[in-house]
Amino acid sequence: MPYEPNDLLSRHFQSNGIDLSKVEEQLNLIAPNSPNIPLYRDMILTVLRMAQDDLNRWNAKITLQALRELEHAFRVLEQFKGRRKVTVFGSARTPIEHPLYGLARELGAALARSDLMVITGAGGGIMAAAHEGAGRDHSLGFNITLPFEQHANPTVDGTGNLLSFHFFFTRKLFFVKEADALVLCPGGFGTLDEALEVLTLIQTGKSPLVPVVLLDVPGGTFWQEALDFLHNQLESNRYILPTDMKLMRLVHDTEEAVEEINQFYSNFHSSRWLKNQFVIRMSHPLNEPALEQMQTTFADLCLSDRFHQHAYNGEEHNEPEFSHLTRLSFAFNARDNGRLRELIDFINLPENWAMNQARTAQRTREALKLT
Repeated sequence: MPYEPNDLLSRHFQSNGIDLSKVEEQLNLIAPNSPNIPLYRDMILTVLRMAQDDLNRWNAKITLQALRELEHAFRVLEQFKGRRKVTVFGSARTPIEHPLYGLARELGAALARSDLMVITGAGGGIMAAAHEGAGRDHSLGFNITLPFEQHANPTVDGTGNLLSFHFFFTRKLFFVKEADALVLCPGGFGTLDEALEVLTLIQTGKSPLVPVVLLDVPGGTFWQEALDFLHNQLESNRYILPTDMKLMRLVHDTEEAVEEINQFYSNFHSSRWLKNQFVIRMSHPLNEPALEQMQTTFADLCLSDRFHQHAYNGEEHNEPEFSHLTRLSFAFNARDNGRLRELIDFINLPENWAMNQARTAQRTREALKLT
């Protein structure tokens, strides 16, 4: 049978004499006053539907394993909530004497100095180097359980900073879900797979916009040749938009990589959808000239109306910790995320912040008094 929304499932079970009220009663006992009760109820209804269909034992085992992995990962990662994290990808076969190994180790150390946690697949090569540089307190490892012997690198092995996954798809979910930025070093099929998947998720709006940094050694051509291919074959043939190339940045220096990430969050904090409005949360409000310029320069991002800057209005009731942040709301076309990256770069320019405009005006007044 085709998928049915859970309000229809609810009526279906009730028409068959199944009392669902007890489900909500039990959930309210377990999590009283939780705003997520309707979501947990719908999860249970979905499992009940699977049980009713009882199609395949393998399907049930996959669902159970995936749910267990998700629940365990959510619980473990809760202790690191609120810390910015950077997922680092690269070849597990990079030898310790290779310049890329040293570069990844320097990257881990530079990220830790900026109080950024480093997420890797917990293996060797680039992953081991990045964790080695960051140290255990700034490292998270997402390992994969394989039929043959598989060890995590020494930095995270045997610690509470290591998660092991049975399924690749749940592991890949957390690589992206937990990442406030991604740094990709040269690697093989796996690295290229991660790079293209991340770009696809961001391009299509299925994943929040975050910095994607391509890191290579000085004079290295790995990512430059990949970018040339994307430009000559994908962009030139209109398989992607020209602005999609804005979703990634090539650097050849670890400090430049970290600066790219820090700059992205210098004013931009986060974003989310609220009904049909896209909301950008900012640490500093924009000044009036910047807002006026935005109305014309980035008008193509709006389906209707204009950009609106405002304070927290209470609608985001599930994230009150962000109530102090200024909001920029607009009817985003949800298509051109490369242009959205350009808008974020504009928001991050210090000269566009109201506080800096006021300081500049004050300095001007003081200078005039001196003359």
